[in-house]
Amino acid sequence: MFGKIIRSVVIGLFLLCAVLPMFWVFMTSIRTKDAAIGTQLRIIPGKEDKENSMEFKATTEESFQRISKPVIKGDTNERTFLGYLFNSIIIAGISTLCAVLLGTSTAYGFSRFKIPGSKDWLFFILSTRFLPPLAVVVPILFMYRTMNLNDSHLGMIILYTAFNLSLAVWLMKGFIDEIPKAYEEAALVDGYTQLQAFIKIIIPEAMTGMAVTGVFCLIAAWNEYGFALILNNDKGVWTAPVFFGGQKGLIEGTPWPLIAAGIIIFVFPVLVFVSLVRNHLLRGMTFGTVKG
Repeated sequence: MFGKIIRSVVIGLFLLCAVLPMFWVFMTSIRTKDAAIGTQLRIIPGKEDKENSMEFKATTEESFQRISKPVIKGDTNERTFLGYLFNSIIIAGISTLCAVLLGTSTAYGFSRFKIPGSKDWLFFILSTRFLPPLAVVVPILFMYRTMNLNDSHLGMIILYTAFNLSLAVWLMKGFIDEIPKAYEEAALVDGYTQLQAFIKIIIPEAMTGMAVTGVFCLIAAWNEYGFALILNNDKGVWTAPVFFGGQKGLIEGTPWPLIAAGIIIFVFPVLVFVSLVRNHLLRGMTFGTVKG
């Protein structure tokens, strides 16, 4: 009984720590700009009248509707936050798909075939994550300018895929190692080629690991800020994190309600993806356990 109470308290505290920041962001998004930077703590957004009573006044029009209006204007085009969000979806989504597919194929090779120096190669793949990404920003910038990959969606997709590939290989190798080789051997006996066995046997069995790997790769690409800013002078390629960073230091002050509304919209695609693969994520928590 006492253990259940402790467990409930711990779960409650964890949920509070997880939900409270997003609740506060949502409340900020429906406040006025002055109320958002005010020093008085208010849970319910509103305004005080002369009798010090509280009148509820949601200001959704000032944040969520403004977020769809042009925020950066040019001579020939206009950019909106939704345009930056679309860039994030395209770049992060395609790079995640490429990283998971390439990582799964590479991990399958390391798991099933005898590759000379395989441990050294795996360590080399892992070592690409030893340095922080921004430590190599200068050579990558020069290389991209030479190859005309800066200011392009393709350049960002290639870069994010390369950064997430080592994570995908190591995660997927652990999952593929747990798949019995007898499945492939039975398929080969039935006349399958090695490639057919990989596509029709290994891929479905490794779908749980691919979902888990996809979540990690997507979050890493979704939140990346430095390269998206440094490698792109063209604002048409900027992602949503760059938009948020650009709201600091404005003459009229930081528009916190606008940023909060953007954050609410920004996290929605990731929540949708996690919801779609939640069953695979739950199975991934017990993948590889030994049943007694």
